[in-house]
Order: sequence, then C-alpha cells, then structure tokens
Amino acid sequence: MKKVSLDVWVQLVGLLSVVAGLIFVGFEMRQSQQIALASQQQARASLVTEIIGTFSEADPPISMVDYLDANIDVSDPDTRAIADNFVYRMWMVYENDYLQYELGLMDEEIWQAKLSSMKNMYNRYQFKDVTERALSFSSEELLTLIVNSDTSENDDSSGANDDD
Repeated sequence: MKKVSLDVWVQLVGLLSVVAGLIFVGFEMRQSQQIALASQQQARASLVTEIIGTFSEADPPISMVDYLDANIDVSDPDTRAIADNFVYRMWMVYENDYLQYELGLMDEEIWQAKLSSMKNMYNRYQFKDVTERALSFSSEELLTLIVNSDTSENDDSSGANDDD
C-alpha cells in the first residue's frame, strides 16, 4: 500500500472547504430570496391596506364590503371620487405587481389571486373610464394578459355549458 503524502491531504481538505463554502453560499442565497419575497409581500399588503383606508375618509365612510360586492352607490360625487381614486391607485399597484411577478419576486399562488382581482376590477362597468385611463399608462403586456385571460375564462365557461 502506498502512503498518501501530506500535500494530497492538504489539497483534499482545501477542496472540501471550497465545496462546503459553496453550499453555504447557496443556502444564504436561498434565504435571501425568501426574505426578499416576504418583504415584497409585506410592502404590497401595507400599500393596499393604506389604499383601502381611503374609504373611511368619506362622510359617511364607505364600506369596502359594499365596494367588493359591487353595491357601492357612486351617484354621490364624493363617493365617486374616492372610488375612482381607489380604482386608479389599485391599477398602479397591479402594474407594479405584474413587474414583480415577471422578475420572479411573487409566488405563483399570490400572482393568480392578483390576476383574479385585476380581472374583477377590469370588468366593473362603473369604473370602466378610470380603468381605461389607468391602463393607458400601463404596459401593453399587462392589458393583453388581463383581456386574454378574461376571454379564455369566458370561453371555458361557455364551453362547459355546451355539454349540458
């Protein structure tokens, strides 16, 4: 049996140290990515909460539940202004959400919930003028995504009725 020289042992220890260091760096990068995702979600939640808070500025305050249920009375100019501002601001948030999704900073499940919310707002006839204005400043890709996913859902639902 041949005796292994000290030089070979030193090289082996050095190689193992490099591999261990790379594994450690990989774990650190993964942890940093998770922290970035959590931070982005927290920032989005905080911003949306602030925007929703504008409903309480009306006199009397507007119910967010009424807005979500499409029961909001927009005949009052003050209520209409608050609701229009809410819709416009949300489209700016959605534009940012789309960018973050494209950059990989948003989980797929969260993105699908956001996309569902966008489609809901896009289809709100009371706010069509505000939506069109906001989307005119938005990326063409986002508008195409919303319109195409909305159309494909309608096609899917109409196809399901054909089987009856």
